Amino acid sequence: MTDELTFPSPAAPPAPDRPGTGWWREAVIYQIYVRSFGDGDGDGIGDLPGARARLPYVKELGADAVWLTPFYASPQADGGYDVADHRAVDPLFGTLDDAQAFLDTAHELGLRVIVDIVPNHTSDQHPWFRDPDLARARYVFRPGRGTHGELPPNDWESVFGGPAWTRTERGDWYLHLFAPEQPDLDWDRPEVHDEFDAILRFWLDRGVDGFRIDVAHGMVKAAGLPDVGRRQQARLIGTDVLPFFDQDGVHEIHRRWRRLLDAYSRDHRPGTLPAERIAVAEAWAPDARRLARYVRPDELHQAFNFHFLQAEWDAAALRAVIDDSLAATALVGAPTTWVLSNHDVVRHTTRLGSRDRARAATLLMLALPGSAYLYQGEELGLPEVTEIPDAVRQDPAFFRGDGQDGFRDGCRVPLPWSGTAAPYGFGSGGSWLPQPASWAELSVEAQTGDPAATLEMYRSALAWRRALPGLGDGRMTWLDAPDGVLALRRHGFLCVLNTRTRPVEVTAEGELLLASAPLRAADGRVCLPGESCAWWASRIPTGKVAVHDRAPG
Repeated sequence: MTDELTFPSPAAPPAPDRPGTGWWREAVIYQIYVRSFGDGDGDGIGDLPGARARLPYVKELGADAVWLTPFYASPQADGGYDVADHRAVDPLFGTLDDAQAFLDTAHELGLRVIVDIVPNHTSDQHPWFRDPDLARARYVFRPGRGTHGELPPNDWESVFGGPAWTRTERGDWYLHLFAPEQPDLDWDRPEVHDEFDAILRFWLDRGVDGFRIDVAHGMVKAAGLPDVGRRQQARLIGTDVLPFFDQDGVHEIHRRWRRLLDAYSRDHRPGTLPAERIAVAEAWAPDARRLARYVRPDELHQAFNFHFLQAEWDAAALRAVIDDSLAATALVGAPTTWVLSNHDVVRHTTRLGSRDRARAATLLMLALPGSAYLYQGEELGLPEVTEIPDAVRQDPAFFRGDGQDGFRDGCRVPLPWSGTAAPYGFGSGGSWLPQPASWAELSVEAQTGDPAATLEMYRSALAWRRALPGLGDGRMTWLDAPDGVLALRRHGFLCVLNTRTRPVEVTAEGELLLASAPLRAADGRVCLPGESCAWWASRIPTGKVAVHDRAPG
């Protein structure tokens, strides 16, 4: 049996619908996990000079901006997300001058720079926390329960596993929703607000273009710190309703920051990149509409769309997430963001089950309206590294959890740049996590110039995305499609995703631009293999899509 799909062809394509002009509304932003991108001093750990040297690669790839993970002074209990001083660069990563040089070089290349800010907690080595009196004035401390205060104040659990409370020598308890080395700040204190205003200004004065707000749904806790009433509460990736996440009070914090960012955006220096300074929320919310509240016109500019990242390899599930995401952000006039991998999740080549699926999912993502985030190495098709000796693991979730494979070290292994043996051009001093032998064929050097390589597919997709007026921010229309197939139309553009294992026959007018897998074409028909995606342009395609049990002869 054959399922058929007809694409209607209007007399003229609709004009692109662009509700805003901000660069961030359709930007492709490339995430640099600093310790794993490039090692400039030969100690086996990535740093700012090493990352700066690789910026031309990011520019050539086709990104509009980079997002840097924390490089601040830190004991590194959680990969730098335990910050001791937001205004200082950790010697592991370089100096303040190195940070400025990175910013200057990026701007010379036309790349904007977004840096991480971590407002929910600090390191336990922060000067505030090391002073017992200041600590109790600016962090969340509570007396314990039980006859002698020997029990935690409530039943909250850490995202990394175990209780979210640690008892001090004084007998009281402090809250840490993550590792014990990461005490939670008390955002009821004016001094905390003032400090983060000053931190934002410090980096804005040095030219950063925006901030990625870590745990943007945290900071504010429900009044009275009520019990959750069950185990298995918070997860690193989760959308449950909890008394310590997604509380209404966080939105006033974000409004305050938006006013600060807008003031800097108006102060545009001639001859520089457009001055819009932005903030991106790393926020988990129970549903897309709750998430959209973070990007209302007077709050943050973007929020990561983790609902899309979590979607299964299923056409109906993907369409439902896309529809829900677009509908929610449309209510507040914000662009939607799309992401498939980052430094906290299993790489999508592994998570989706194959490199074929990952390539196809990438083309779908880059065809959607809004902004896209890429995680370093996904353009190489890197899989999750699961064979990492326990002795070299560093993710606190590994040690506080069940010790299973798949925690965050596996997606943080340093990139392979060149050569046939580790460390594959990462640096002269090895790499802080072991790189698999199989990565020799996945290096930047090995893939460059190979038209079948994942790297060249990304380069082509980003080049087309920049060249075509119908991509980026704007309107999207679904076309009727049989089960297992998604077909979407943009201005002068068609994307067809086949999640089935058997081929789809596409008859379409227009130029076939790009596909995630080899295609067979004859007589105006294209055989789109199972688990693949393709793009067309020039004219709105007409004709039929037929799904067969096997490819036509």
